[in-house]
Amino acid sequence: MKRVVVGGQSRNIGKTSLAVSLISAMPELGWTAVKVTLFGHGICSQDGRPCDCAVDDPDHPFLISRETDPDGSSDTSRMLRAGARKALWVRAPQGRLGEAMPALEAYLRADEHVLFESNSVLDFFTPDLYVVLLDPRVEDFKPSARRLLGRADAFAVSGSTPSAGSQLSKDTADRPVFPVAPPCWSCDKLAAFARDRVKG
Repeated sequence: MKRVVVGGQSRNIGKTSLAVSLISAMPELGWTAVKVTLFGHGICSQDGRPCDCAVDDPDHPFLISRETDPDGSSDTSRMLRAGARKALWVRAPQGRLGEAMPALEAYLRADEHVLFESNSVLDFFTPDLYVVLLDPRVEDFKPSARRLLGRADAFAVSGSTPSAGSQLSKDTADRPVFPVAPPCWSCDKLAAFARDRVKG
């Protein structure tokens, strides 16, 4: 199994859009796409707002659901529209994703190419490719994302390139940096880099 992880420095900076662009660049790989959402006290870690993603059963604190509607408005629907063969949504309380991982691994056992939208899964495996989305215009930088920066294989940068001497410039100095931009977030060079890592 080849695993690609798309992470980001913060919420709402385009991680799903970047994941979708990578899926659409390589539809022949028959991706399984996995979106991971962590929650706590009714607040979603994806966007920091109150949400209904929480699982209320203490005996089964996580939920894995399969998306079946490619025409829907959810992030997993977008992944299907982009060409994913299968899309899963994993929901778990913050700090308890590990309880969901054995069940998730069972779901993925027969899959050859899996793309995860999540920084958190890196606590459980080493992917074939980890791409981190950065936006120098966004001040927020999650501590968990900064802790994992050293494991990034490449950076996708939205907005301007990090200015010389900035912390982001130092963070990205020794690895490939690919500029991306909405609305399509596509980058041929990033897609080629990802393809080489996944197919190589």
